[in-house]
Amino acid sequence: MNRDSLVYVAGHRGLVGSALQRVLEAEGYHRLLTRTREELDLTEQAAVRAFFREARPEYVFCAAARVGGILANHTYPADFIRDNLLIQTNLIEEAYRSGVKKLLFLGSSCIYPKHAPQPIKEEYLLSGPLEPTNEWYAVAKIAGIKLVQAYRRQFGFRGICLQPTNLYGPGDNFDPETSHVLPALLRKVHEAHTSGAPRVVVWGTGTPRRELLHVDDLASACLFAMQHYEEEEILNIGVGEDLSIRELAELIKRVVGYQGDLAFDSSKPDGTPRKLLDCSRLHALGWQARISLEEGIEATYKWYLTHRTRA
Repeated sequence: MNRDSLVYVAGHRGLVGSALQRVLEAEGYHRLLTRTREELDLTEQAAVRAFFREARPEYVFCAAARVGGILANHTYPADFIRDNLLIQTNLIEEAYRSGVKKLLFLGSSCIYPKHAPQPIKEEYLLSGPLEPTNEWYAVAKIAGIKLVQAYRRQFGFRGICLQPTNLYGPGDNFDPETSHVLPALLRKVHEAHTSGAPRVVVWGTGTPRRELLHVDDLASACLFAMQHYEEEEILNIGVGEDLSIRELAELIKRVVGYQGDLAFDSSKPDGTPRKLLDCSRLHALGWQARISLEEGIEATYKWYLTHRTRA
């Protein structure tokens, strides 16, 4: 992929897609294709087929997906599995049909078994039961991985699959009903800080551990993989270290300047006990994350303060 290539970023308004667009533009890729949901409904096969036939992208980043936290996955299981199966199937099929040179499909660390050994190696996929609170999304993402691999084997299609750990950053979703843990905590702590509330209630026991990757680092890894990775095997993307939800909440308190207490509601689900990716294969290729967690949270909080209405 060179800087004159015609590149389609599917889902460019989302957390990952907007970061991909920023990184590509910063690196001098000036022929980027984007479509809003209103312009192109990726769940409609005919519309996706017409787009690929007309636009003829050479490279495709599949960053479009229906995403959300534990509450959203639990409340809308049919939406999560249906929409993601449709979006990724349409993108992969039409990319192959139209002669796309290479496609990058983004999965998620939730594809791995709930009790996978830590850190999680790529070969642990399908080695045990999934975490029930997000299995609908996970099953859809696993299907997308297998679809890319099947097209490689049967048709020689150049598709690669990356599995990022938990993401955060500018452009994140801060809705209390659908957001992931970091933006949800950041909003809760900010609102408690501004209102003078004496405590913040955090879902679960605070003991699960999470690895957190800034979305700009993920975008950098995606560009790196598009240029340097050609294997069928999935590739983990992460930072190689984690922290507990309690530690994360304390860090967010420090960034926001909140002096109140944390109260952990153990009646709410914890989710997977631990989810730390083994990124040794990626590191061996020559890429590592650069943005520290505290630096990333500070930047994300500044973005949130400026874009609260949009967030």
